[in-house]
Amino acid sequence: MTIESARWVTSSYSDNGGSCVEWAPSSALATGTVPVRDSKNPGGPVLHTSPASFAAFVAGVKAGEFRAV
Repeated sequence: MTIESARWVTSSYSDNGGSCVEWAPSSALATGTVPVRDSKNPGGPVLHTSPASFAAFVAGVKAGEFRAV
């Protein structure tokens, strides 16, 4: 599987006017790293992070640690 063929998804909780982070769960399962990208720029750079780091990021978002100021 390549990043180009990956199926990208956003959270079902994303409802902020298009400022979303997408990830590719099937690619994460196949490679052991979690690919993440900006939904507004799908052809742009892809960040690859560990599953533990991605889980910590998601937990932080749910806890409100990344509120806009």
